[in-house]
Amino acid sequence: MHDLSTLSLTEIVRLQNELQLELRRRFEHKLLMAFSDIVGSTPYFSRFGDAVGRQLHQLHFDLLGQAASDAQGRIVDAVGDGVFCVFPDVASGVRGIVAFEQAVARENAARAREHQLAVRIGLHWGSVLTDGALVTGDSVHLAARVARAAEPGAVCLTRQVFLEFEPRLRLLCRAIGTRELKGVAQPVELLELDWRDPAAFPRHVLIEETDQQVVLPQQDIVSFGRLHEPDGPRANDIVLAHPDPARTRQISRWHFELRRAPEGLWLRTLSDGLTTVDGQPVGRGADVPVRSGTRIGVGDTLTLRLVGATHMASDDDVDTTLRKPASPR
Repeated sequence: MHDLSTLSLTEIVRLQNELQLELRRRFEHKLLMAFSDIVGSTPYFSRFGDAVGRQLHQLHFDLLGQAASDAQGRIVDAVGDGVFCVFPDVASGVRGIVAFEQAVARENAARAREHQLAVRIGLHWGSVLTDGALVTGDSVHLAARVARAAEPGAVCLTRQVFLEFEPRLRLLCRAIGTRELKGVAQPVELLELDWRDPAAFPRHVLIEETDQQVVLPQQDIVSFGRLHEPDGPRANDIVLAHPDPARTRQISRWHFELRRAPEGLWLRTLSDGLTTVDGQPVGRGADVPVRSGTRIGVGDTLTLRLVGATHMASDDDVDTTLRKPASPR
């Protein structure tokens, strides 16, 4: 041990340099950092109370913890409605995050709409200081800010993560621009990972009568109907209307829902009004699988066509990429 009180200025500076080098040698590692935040947590607590809100938080923690553990990752910390976890490499981390998203979809399939778990996720690949338990550094702060910049239901990532992807996985990303993030000195280039097969999970709905294309919200239940409440909570996620108001009345206030399961989308009818899927009538309460290219008839008034995305890789590419073991580093 050094008697610091006897050291000269030069000796202290040299000692600082030695400690800095030793700190980096022993504790600096590159990790994939993932922050997952629950969307709408505060109003959920206000509406349903602390006990029910805490149950939703626990579900979030448990599903992410299991998925991370299965992918060689671990949870580092949980504060409020957010959970911070790390993975040894990007490939393992992506498999873990996809497994988590699939687990959320399975859980949501059995939950009422108002109790759905919705999350947004931020990913960053960078250097941190860690002793195997604590994880600290500027990269951690950046990853947290990336999560806050993500849209509900989205997986947002930095370019550092993107550059670690194999080419086929890069095809699943779309640029969302350079953003100013709170507490981050320089603007950050962000992308969004859209890992789902676009054939099984369409991205848009085309209303053929008006040639209007609408983006499907990134949530596990999307409602369609004519009812719109401009002065209160939105009655339907996608409000349907015909150019002729008289024909609009043939559309039910709540007509149908699209429900996202791990394997794809299902249509559930909510109305006795006419609903068809590729020309076949669907009775009230029935569940019918749909995919990109499916045509949905609404009240003999509108025809909706589900549309995928053009920037995606093929289903085989997605399957191969997500299941390929991580290469050792």
